[in-house]
Amino acid sequence: MSDKLKRNIFTLLIVAAVLYLAFTIYADYKQVISSFSHFNWLLFPVLLVLALLNYLTRFVKWDYYLKFLKIRISKIDSFAIFMSGFIMSVTPGKMGELMKAYLVKQITKESVSKVAPIIMVERITDFIALVFLAMIGAYVFNYGYLIIIGTGLFWVALAVIISNRNLSFKIIDLLGRIKHFSKYKDKMHTAYESSFSMIKPVPLFYTIFISLVSWFFECLAYYLVLYNFNLDISVLWATFVYTFATIVGAITMLPGGLGVTEGSLTYLMVRSNVPVNIAVSSTLIIRVVTLWFAVLLGIISVTFYQKRFGKLVFETNGNNT
Repeated sequence: MSDKLKRNIFTLLIVAAVLYLAFTIYADYKQVISSFSHFNWLLFPVLLVLALLNYLTRFVKWDYYLKFLKIRISKIDSFAIFMSGFIMSVTPGKMGELMKAYLVKQITKESVSKVAPIIMVERITDFIALVFLAMIGAYVFNYGYLIIIGTGLFWVALAVIISNRNLSFKIIDLLGRIKHFSKYKDKMHTAYESSFSMIKPVPLFYTIFISLVSWFFECLAYYLVLYNFNLDISVLWATFVYTFATIVGAITMLPGGLGVTEGSLTYLMVRSNVPVNIAVSSTLIIRVVTLWFAVLLGIISVTFYQKRFGKLVFETNGNNT
């Protein structure tokens, strides 16, 4: 693991510690601690399993894309690379997940420009699934329409642009006339061809369905956390709150949506008359399960990858694309 990545993780841990301390003080730390003592910690492994099911289901999508692009790689190596990407939850907008394309290249020799579009299409299908789940709640609870619809329109528009070859080629040609991008024109065409094939109706709807299933596992985990605090809430309400907060955190491009996602979860619960101490306690628990557990799995996976293939290497010359 690079020293820069270690520093990023350490810095984010410090920021998270300060942020969570502030949340605890805001909610009266004595009441928050009391809430934790009333939580049934035997449920915690179940929550981790649900989070793991989210990751395993999303791996099915990742592996499907690799096969769809005819990239030959063993299941165990594909899985190690996919899970390694979770360490990049600490990067803005998860853009660090492009690391997965480099790792695939190290094993298969496939170009980064061919593999990297998988990460973008993963984001498209994830966001469309999150928006769909959130929209149901927005309709029932009459809240958050503008943010949800705006986010959905952006990602749907991006999918439409990619599916339109003439428009996409015109955009690539325009970029190719810019001095900074001209030398990457061939690579942009390669990346586009990968994106175009994955955004066709059959793979698109199949992977959106997978995304719906995977994200619902985390929504269910959040529901169990709230239910354990004896709150009179429905799965639909928990799903809406969790997906809405996830969307808001993601569009800020902050690492892991840190601060914004927690604030949104807490605000929506307090707005629904949930006691502040329980709102904060449940938020901290679900974020440990869905964010920090993922980072931990990412660290373990990177360690496994490095033992198998050596230290991670990110080339900076023209051969890396």
